[in-house]
Order: sequence, then structure tokens, then C-alpha cells
Amino acid sequence: MSFWQSLMGPVIGMAPMDGVTDATFRHTVAIHGNADVSFTEFTHVHDVCRGPEFLLDSLIYHEVERPIVAQLYGKDPDLFYQAAHAVCELGFDGLDINMGCPSRSVASSGSGAGLIRTPDVAHAIMQATRRGIADWAAGQTLEGAGLKQSRVAAFERMNEQRQNARPLVRRTIPLSVKTRLGYDVVVVDRWIEHLLIEQPAVISLHGRTLEQMYRGEADWDAIARAAEIARGSGTLLFGNGDVHSLQDVVRRVRDTGVDGVLVGRAVLGAPWFFRQKEDARILLQQQLPGRGPEPVVPPLDVRFEMLLDHARRFEAVSGTGQFRRMRKHLGWYCKGFPHAASLRANMVRVSSVADVEQVLADFRVICMNREEGPEQISLEPLASIAPSSAL
Repeated sequence: MSFWQSLMGPVIGMAPMDGVTDATFRHTVAIHGNADVSFTEFTHVHDVCRGPEFLLDSLIYHEVERPIVAQLYGKDPDLFYQAAHAVCELGFDGLDINMGCPSRSVASSGSGAGLIRTPDVAHAIMQATRRGIADWAAGQTLEGAGLKQSRVAAFERMNEQRQNARPLVRRTIPLSVKTRLGYDVVVVDRWIEHLLIEQPAVISLHGRTLEQMYRGEADWDAIARAAEIARGSGTLLFGNGDVHSLQDVVRRVRDTGVDGVLVGRAVLGAPWFFRQKEDARILLQQQLPGRGPEPVVPPLDVRFEMLLDHARRFEAVSGTGQFRRMRKHLGWYCKGFPHAASLRANMVRVSSVADVEQVLADFRVICMNREEGPEQISLEPLASIAPSSAL
């Protein structure tokens, strides 16, 4: 039995977002709330097998994140076969194939959402990936799969560096797919039927086509049709898109019959988002009336501690040289309270944790001068700020 079957339904997970859901972000969410399941940022299969070693950073994770699924993209079945061995060797709980990234550079190369136009290639990729998983579980070595010894050594170092890593057991991990309604038009009915031929454990469906990117509203009616097609197949169908609260989760599950919901942008700057997921799940499991739990936002001083904790983790892992990548996260924390815009403007210029601490200290002085201590500032429900690219 795969971990998907062991999860209580409906599943409330965190969606993969390129440039956002890195190891530090996921670790922070796991500590302060934790989703039912999380996914890594997508990694190209070529980078897994043959790219510069620093590109493997997207496959770093912490034990507290489990269950954690590695998401891969590309168009070469042979590389997916090899990369599947690597994902298994790194101890992930599952492997997800990205067939939904709307980036023009990704899709035009035939990867991501580009695979919607080439269902035969999509099938070949899923088959090769499943063979890779099965061969690894049966005892095949990474060298036997065609990976170089230097790359195998890199995976060994990654496993050694992961604190409290559980013993590696050769087992068959589940294969899943994340995709969209279509490329330039909605073809969800035909596309879902194509994917079901390969019997993935889960299909996660974003309610827009590639052409739509993130414009307009997610089409949950189309997601509902997909859920109906998948029902009874043994494949779980998750919906994704325009989910801003756990109340939205409750409404979408009730309206569409999906087996789960993946939440993306609503978690940005809100690592506590999943704290009330059990309240939402009980409401759905017991078919109780009600909209779902009202958002409970921590006091501002607590939120600032979460912000600092996140920044310190990032600096400890990536150093100050990469701290600019943390700025967008700091900005997402600064939303929904008095003078947040000025604080956010300062956060996008910081270059270290020390800078962040100074900015917060200055902000507290300003608040006290205005007789508005941080503990007196109430937080309104947060509107999400779109990341550079969500999947």
C-alpha cells in the first residue's frame, strides 16, 4: 500500500511552486502547520542525472516534511528511467511528473504542459518512470541504470547530510502526475482518460489551460468532470487553483467530489495555513453543515518570529550570497496590517538576517512612536501575492 492510501481523505496538500517551495520554505510550513503532503520544486530529469551538482539542491528535504514527493519534468523517457532511480535512492515517498508547467520555455520544448499535445510521449515517460522505480526496488544499482559514479556519490552525500534520515528500504514508490485542463483549449475529458490508462496513483489538476497561465478563474466545473471520470479507477483526483482558505477547500470538495485539494499561493507568507486542516476534514468526513474553519491568523509579533525563523533557516542553508532569493518570501509575510507596504518595501532590499532584524527593529520603533505596538496591530485575512511561477 502506498502512502497515498494511508492518508485520511480528503487530502489537503501543498502544491509545488517553482522558485517558491524550496526546502527551507517547506521546512517552515512543516514546523508551523504541515500539509498532508508536499512536493519539491520541479527538477529537470537531465539535471538530476547529468547536470551540475548544485542543481540537485531542489531535491533536498527534511524528514519532518514527510510525506514528501519529488517532482520531475522533461520529455526524454530514458532520462526519466534514470531519474526515477535517483528519486528512490534519495528516499522520497513518491514521484510526480510535471505535465502542467505553463512556462513558454518549458512547454515549447515539449515538457511540462507541452506533453498534453503529445500523449504518446506522456505515456512513454510514465512507463519508463514506473520501470525505473520497479527496477530500483528489485535491487538494480544506480550505476546499473546508467548513472555515473560521481553522481551516485552526490546522492550518497545528500542522504548523509539529511538529519535523522530513516533507513533506506527498497520499495516501490507511487507515481503521480500534475497537469492542466489543456494546452490552448480545454480537453480535460480526453486528457484525463489518456492519463488513466497508465493508472497513476494521483492526478492533480490545475483548473486552467496553458494559454490561460494564471489569468481568469480556475474552472472547477472542468475539475468536477475529471473527478467523475477518475472515480472508481483507483486513481485519486486532486483539484488545484484559486484556493484561498480552508473554507474554499471545504466548498470545492463538496461541489466537485475531488479526493483532495492542493493549495498554492494562499500559503505564501502564511506557513500556519494548514494548522486547521483537521477541522475542515472532519466537517467533510462527517458531512456536517458549515463553511469550514474561519482563518486564525497569529498575532503580528508571532508572525514576525516566523518570518525571522524562516530567514535564519534560509541563510544557514544558502548563505548571504543567495539571500536575495529570500526577499520575495519576506514580502509575502508583510501583508494585511497597518504600514505593511512600507515594511515590505524595506524587506525587498535586505541582504542578510541581520538586515531583516534591523528592519523589524526600526518598524517596531515607528509603531511605538505612533502608539501602535506590533502586539496592538490586528491582522486582516491575507490576500495572496502571486509567485513568479506556480505549477
